[in-house]
Amino acid sequence: MADSVYISENLTKPQLEFLKLLEDYEIQIFKFTEIEGLLEQKFDNLSEILENLVDKELLARIEKGKFCRQNFRDEYVIGTFVAENSTVAYWSALNLHGLTEQFSNTVFIQTTNKKLDKSILGISYKFVKIAPYKKVGITYNGYGSLRYPITDVEKTIIDCFDLPQYSGGYAELIRAVGQAKMQADKLISYCQVVNSISVTKRLGYLIELLGLEDLETFIDYAKGKVNKKYNLFDPQGWEEGEFVSEWRLRLNISKEQLLDISNKQY
Repeated sequence: MADSVYISENLTKPQLEFLKLLEDYEIQIFKFTEIEGLLEQKFDNLSEILENLVDKELLARIEKGKFCRQNFRDEYVIGTFVAENSTVAYWSALNLHGLTEQFSNTVFIQTTNKKLDKSILGISYKFVKIAPYKKVGITYNGYGSLRYPITDVEKTIIDCFDLPQYSGGYAELIRAVGQAKMQADKLISYCQVVNSISVTKRLGYLIELLGLEDLETFIDYAKGKVNKKYNLFDPQGWEEGEFVSEWRLRLNISKEQLLDISNKQY
């Protein structure tokens, strides 16, 4: 007996009708509170229908009140679906932008709401809460039910300098800057929003050192933000290295090492 015949024989009419509507409307992921509106149809005992479809492994429960089709496993769509006002960011965004070949087993999601880290359908998610005013530089990948928000290249780089523990390592971040195609006006705008002098100094110094093209206006902006305080280039590194007075940075990663890291191929 064909699987489709077996499944049909073991489903009630409302269950079959619900699955057919999901197919017709091309819905892969949904909330209990919204699905009847999306399908433009009311169901008696919707909770029972969903529970039975989960039991029969035709739907998967993502978390309370949130479901997806059994074979739907797009971790970026799922991650931004379960967290309100969220976007794919940090290491995950670096990878999706092709700026690192190092792949994390964790999906990094930036959100303006507090949400506990969790595992969903076998994937680990790290939810990083930010202030609402820092939610800028958003673009989209995919289409239809596979569409999800992601920080653009410039915002991804700045976010990783802001919270390098979520970047996959400083070496990966340095290499990403060397590869990235960035616009000076976006870097200036996002640095103004993030409002971290140390981030602006580190990024400005690195861009100047690497001699990246068409970013002179950002370098000038960054130099204008230099204050009297010295910051470590790698905030997670040792208190050591050359002092660069122009940028008020202490190079606990030397110039030679920075250039070598940037030029290193996978």
